[in-house]
Amino acid sequence: MLQKGFTLIELMIVVAIIAIIAAIAIPALLHARMSANEGSAIANLRTISSSQEQYRNRFGTYSSLADLSASTFIDDVLGKGQKSGYSFSITTATDYVWACVAVPIIPGNTGVRGFRVDQSGVIRFTTDSSAPTTTSPPVD
Repeated sequence: MLQKGFTLIELMIVVAIIAIIAAIAIPALLHARMSANEGSAIANLRTISSSQEQYRNRFGTYSSLADLSASTFIDDVLGKGQKSGYSFSITTATDYVWACVAVPIIPGNTGVRGFRVDQSGVIRFTTDSSAPTTTSPPVD
């Protein structure tokens, strides 16, 4: 009698091959997502920096994320303080000084580096997901 179909061994070999491919591909995809999140965080900090200057030119002082969003200088998502796996917060906002810090929401998963920008416009980073300082190295 002729039987059609796959044997258990053949199915196990196919499952093993798929598992090997997944073991290779998934870490690469996660790393690519973290890199994309970090790139997005840098772009968002540039947006915040230019928006702060525009806000100051119009109103005479620097502002919070909520005020930048309400004045339509930044989008509503960024105005709420979280975007693309990063948490953003403006730590200081006066007439002449401000700083914004971006750290991964889940360190090691949504990003590795922490970022900071201030009134100088220089974006700085740390490699341990912590908030950078004014002495941290600048992003190239």
